[in-house]
Amino acid sequence: MSDKERTSNSIIRFFKFINLAVITWIFFHVWSISYSKAIASAFYIKGELFVAALFAFLYLNLIRAYDGFQVPISRISELVYSQALAILISNIAMYVVTFLLNKGFPKVLPFVGIMVLQLLFALIWCVLIKRWYYRTHSAKHSILIYDYPTNLDLYLKEGTESRVFSIDRKINVSEYYDDPAMIETYDTVFMAGVSSHDRNIVLKHCVDRNIPVYLVPRIGDVLMYSSREVHMLHLPIMAINGYSPTWEYLTMKRLIDIVMSLFLIILLSPVFLITAAVIRSYDGGPVLYKQTRLTQNGKRFSMIKFRSMVENAEDRSGAVLSSGESDDRITRPGRVIRRFRIDELPQLFNILKGDMTIVGPRPERPEIAEEYEKILPEFRLRLKAKAGLTGYAQVYGKYNTTPYDKLQMDLLYLSHPNIVQDIRIIFATVKTILKHDSTEGVETGQTTAMPSGRSDTGEDLK
Repeated sequence: MSDKERTSNSIIRFFKFINLAVITWIFFHVWSISYSKAIASAFYIKGELFVAALFAFLYLNLIRAYDGFQVPISRISELVYSQALAILISNIAMYVVTFLLNKGFPKVLPFVGIMVLQLLFALIWCVLIKRWYYRTHSAKHSILIYDYPTNLDLYLKEGTESRVFSIDRKINVSEYYDDPAMIETYDTVFMAGVSSHDRNIVLKHCVDRNIPVYLVPRIGDVLMYSSREVHMLHLPIMAINGYSPTWEYLTMKRLIDIVMSLFLIILLSPVFLITAAVIRSYDGGPVLYKQTRLTQNGKRFSMIKFRSMVENAEDRSGAVLSSGESDDRITRPGRVIRRFRIDELPQLFNILKGDMTIVGPRPERPEIAEEYEKILPEFRLRLKAKAGLTGYAQVYGKYNTTPYDKLQMDLLYLSHPNIVQDIRIIFATVKTILKHDSTEGVETGQTTAMPSGRSDTGEDLK
């Protein structure tokens, strides 16, 4: 890392600290004036500081879950959106804490004032830091090294990352061996679809020259994430057991599933009733739709959803993925409930029953899974864990993310199962639900969603 990059990172960290400090100060200042004296037993200053620290802890973890501090690669709108969600949820949580400490219902207006001031500051902060970043940083000159065809350069050009990285050259790894020194003229190296032997050679070269590397992992790489150090035979040994959750984790996870599913079913009961009435009144068809899906170890179960398509939709189309808004099988009410994921809510009963969990790989239909496994045999590795209502691939991918990429994201989740990760995914799901592009469909009639121009043969996946 160059001195310029170290200075830049230090400045960004300082900006983040200012954001956290000011957002927390706004909360603490208004809260101490409006609520501190109304508590049954007035807090001493230590108690008030604890409340401020609790807010700071909630906000910091939420803003990290929502990528609200990803300054280089996020648009201003994305930063504001992420910080607004973190501010909203943090203040709602602190209102509940204030209610528990108060004799009666605390006033709502001061919390509204807190959020207005915080949102105003967050907007100013996001605009200023992005303008500073673009003014002081030019796109890094980068080279993409590949073995199998990849569209990574197109993804970078389409996203905000185009302001951060400029793919100036795209070469096959065989060209690297003709002139290895060529990569030393670039600021950054990207690698995708490169075999482990070739990748290690390039990687060692880059590390030796302090050139940052961004690597798209392969299935084997992701499986390595679950490894642990073992001191044996006087050698550096890594033990890999795959998905191996502790019984304490599974017990806590099941307890959270039961409590959260019951709470959400009760809380969202008006949404259930209204949605059911709208679906029934639209075409007189059934409200619920049952579909056979796969969960842990390939066990089949009937997943429940609100019906968003015409009755018996797959009788004419077969088992295909939805093409999104262009899918003529979707009803008018269905477009709305799918947009906000309301059609998924009945799965809370699947969770309560034990067929599903809140966080885990999304359950796939047997017919679709069979098609995927013909090209991608490793797709069955997702079935090591119980199927989930939301998951890593749903938070960081989209509906039309390819099976290969979904598998890698699911395996990343399974590599280190823990409650903290589950909670982060639950909070991040709120942001995903409100993102329009997260529900984009695939091309009409597809049963698979392999990326164009990319080879996903068995050889490529090893």
